[in-house]
Amino acid sequence: MDSPHGAAVKAEDFGLKGPRGWAFRGIGLDAAPGSLIAVEGPSGSGRTCLLLALTGRMKPTEGHAEVGRHRLPKKMAAVRRIAALGPVPGVNDLDQSLTVAEQLREGALLQRHYGAPIRSLFRSRAERRATATARIEAALDAAGLDLATLPKGERTTVRDLERLESVRLSVAIALLGSPQLLALDDLDIKLSDTERTEVWALLRSIAARGTTVLAVCSEAPADAVVLRTGPTADDGAPDPEPAGGAAGTPKVTWGTRAEDGAGTGAGAGQDADAKAEAEPAAKADAEPDVKKASGTKTAGPKETAGPKKDSGPKKDADTGAEDGAESGPGTDAGTTDNDDTKGADDALAEAGRA
Repeated sequence: MDSPHGAAVKAEDFGLKGPRGWAFRGIGLDAAPGSLIAVEGPSGSGRTCLLLALTGRMKPTEGHAEVGRHRLPKKMAAVRRIAALGPVPGVNDLDQSLTVAEQLREGALLQRHYGAPIRSLFRSRAERRATATARIEAALDAAGLDLATLPKGERTTVRDLERLESVRLSVAIALLGSPQLLALDDLDIKLSDTERTEVWALLRSIAARGTTVLAVCSEAPADAVVLRTGPTADDGAPDPEPAGGAAGTPKVTWGTRAEDGAGTGAGAGQDADAKAEAEPAAKADAEPDVKKASGTKTAGPKETAGPKKDSGPKKDADTGAEDGAESGPGTDAGTTDNDDTKGADDALAEAGRA
């Protein structure tokens, strides 16, 4: 398999805002081709959104980024062509009902139809099959997955794979298209410390071959270019301070922007969203008797202390009598016909007794 020169990844004041607030904001990055980039942070801090935005799958709201020679957000389609996704739960999950061989052939078929040059379509069937087989073998070798070690070899179903084997299979499928950028999400979920060490060793070997690697994790290795998402300190800087990369590795520049005097680093959108959701609830608790219907407010409980100021009865200029006095004090224009009928029945009863 060819080893393309990886894509440089740069970002400046990069941010994405969704319906519930900022997923991440103020991200700065300058990573050379072939770098190992780790997005570190707690779950729910916008890590996956940042990964998808840097690979052209989500459109950022502010700032810009460059992947290779392509600038985001204008060249999202071009970035998608050179950036492949490894395991990203909920986005490109493996089909649990397929065997490993079927999953690999499906990946090779999709890559041939959507990623291969047009001239490859004019090759003979035997030549196309041989090319696909060679790509699969090279991808498996790069991902460190030996089919002979699986319980049923290539006929092992995906659901029977261990977590580490599943990660290697997803990486192998992603490498079929010889991407310049490989992205992986939730790298250390359901992995032991030993397996996590093996995965990072795998990603280092892929980066050493020239492919830039972007991985989301809860704890980044010391030799990676680190991006941190999550709550920020009072001065707007990430807390704790990002760790520097290895010698010769570009370091991350993290930026945050203030809005209305408050720090708004990655993860701040969730706090703002929670506050926005809490305000209507608090208002509803403070005014339990106010109901909304079709954009208007209806009157609350009727008062018996006296007539209303706005809709109360008016006095006649000559006699001083009040219009609608039969309604009595404390009633409004919304008196129903049932009340009038009841009053008439009471009057008839009084007349009968007289």
